[in-house]
Formats: sequence, C-alpha cells, structure tokens
Amino acid sequence: MAFTPQVALEYLASAQKRSRLAHAYLITGAPGSGKRELAAELAHRVNGAPAEEIFAGSAPDVHLASPESKSRRIVIEQIRSLEHALQMRASDGRRKVAVISEADRMMTQAANAFLKTLEEPPNNSLLLLLSSIPEVLPATILSRCIEIPLASPADVPLSNEQNQLLDLLNRLTTTSAGSVHESYQLAQGVHSLLGQMRESIQNESTAALKREEAHYKKTTEGAWLDNREDHYKALTESLYLQQRAQLIETLFLWWADALRASTGVATRELPQARVSTEAMAARLTTPEILRRIRRLEELRDHLGRNIQEALAIEVAFLNIFRF
Repeated sequence: MAFTPQVALEYLASAQKRSRLAHAYLITGAPGSGKRELAAELAHRVNGAPAEEIFAGSAPDVHLASPESKSRRIVIEQIRSLEHALQMRASDGRRKVAVISEADRMMTQAANAFLKTLEEPPNNSLLLLLSSIPEVLPATILSRCIEIPLASPADVPLSNEQNQLLDLLNRLTTTSAGSVHESYQLAQGVHSLLGQMRESIQNESTAALKREEAHYKKTTEGAWLDNREDHYKALTESLYLQQRAQLIETLFLWWADALRASTGVATRELPQARVSTEAMAARLTTPEILRRIRRLEELRDHLGRNIQEALAIEVAFLNIFRF
C-alpha cells in the first residue's frame, strides 16, 4: 500500500513517539511523490535541524550522499565518508541522520560497504534511503530496511513529450519489437521529441527577450540587453537539460514497471503503459531487464558528460531495446 507523504509522516511520528522508530527506512516513489520532503521532515523531527536545511548540507549531524555530478553514481568513497561521519559523536544530543538520495545509483562496492552499516548501525543514528527504482537495489539491502512507499502524485500530469514517448514505447508490443530497425526507429522518435522540446523552449525564450527589448530599449543601456540575451541563452539550455532528464526518467519508470511485472509486483508507475511493460516482461528474464536498466543508466551518464546526444541515444537504444 502506498502512502501520501502526510500519512507516512504521521505513521513515522507515531513510531517515534512510542520509541519504535527503526534504524533504517527506504522511502520509495516516483519523481514528485515527495521522497525528499518526507526525509527532510523526518530528519527534522529526530535531529531538530530545520527541514529546509536538511538537503542544503548545513544541518548539523545530517550527512548526505547522492550521485556525483560527473559519474552520476554513488561511489564507495562517499559511503566510507558517510560511515566515518556517523561514527562521530553527535552534538547537543542530536540524533545522527544519513540520507542517501537515489540509493539505486550506488556502485556495487558502495552498496556492499553500506550493507555493513545497515547490519551494525552506529548508535543513535537514522539511515534514510531514497529511490525511484528500489527493485534494482540488492536484496540484502532491501531486507534490512523498512520500505515506505509513496503514492504517485495524481495532480502532476505527464508532459506532452512524456505522453508521446509512452506512445512510442507502447508500440513495442508489435511483432517487430526487438529488431535493429525498431530500436533505431525508437531512438529517432526520441531524438525528434528532444528536438521539439528544444525548439519550444527556444521560441519561448526568444519571445520573452523580445518583450524585454521592446519595453526597455529606450531606457536601458545596450550592455544590459546584451546580458539579458546571455541570460536567456543559459536559461534555454538549463530548461532543455531539465526536460531531457525528465524524459529519460520516464524511460526508467517504464523499465521499472517491466521489472515489477517480471517479478510479480502489482504496482505500476505508468498504468497507461501496462500492456507494453507486461509484454516486455514476458519476453525478457528479470536479469535481462536489469541489464537494460543498467544500459539506461549508462546513457544518463553519457548525456551528463555531454557526449554527442544523438549518437549516445542511438547506441544506447540498440543495447536497451534490441533482443
């Protein structure tokens, strides 16, 4: 059963009041479900630091680990640093809190190292793992955490591009699914969606800049308008990268649903894609689905390192969608 963040917080607050709070929780849910907010509120209750400081890195005795910006993985050095911090004495009687965002992004060595912390948690500590795809975590970690599944936000509709992507993925139930041609066509479809997104963002930025130019041209120095042009160029790229990441995240959710179908889990993050994800689960074994999720992670890594976008997508889709 999935909870709203408020219901989950009430459950955890009740456990804390009765001194029955566990030492490790795995907070799961789709992007936007409130995982970070719930973790911040729970950390605030046990640690005393303001919730808004928890993920800012300024909260005392709250220690964070998340995928590094370059590799987009959580490496063993981060886990060792986290473990060392948890062994230190907390200040002012606070409870020590460790939060691992995107815990499914832990490298194998990092996961193995963290397992020891789960087995022998430091005194007066609380371990919080956050994940959108908990199914890819090792069973040894899953078994040592209490899962708090959060419901998908019903009021956050999919974007037009996300719906178009699901339409493309839903075609994978055809007999040609898994061929080189079908994989290439899917890659071309995604590349076309990305082109639409970039063009739409550029048009909006251009229109906004023109409005500013018309309004301030007679009263503002030219240098200021030049700076605004640079501002909108940077904003366009930033918005594009955010929306591209959202599209890639939709692919993760689709494959996570295929993994759930393969392992007999009823929950679906993308119920509108149930037919295609279940068809994929019927054609692939669970280890094969996991390998494809790893290939998708590699694509996300490559895009984060600014490897040529179209080529990276084509190569990745041949590995992810070809049988």
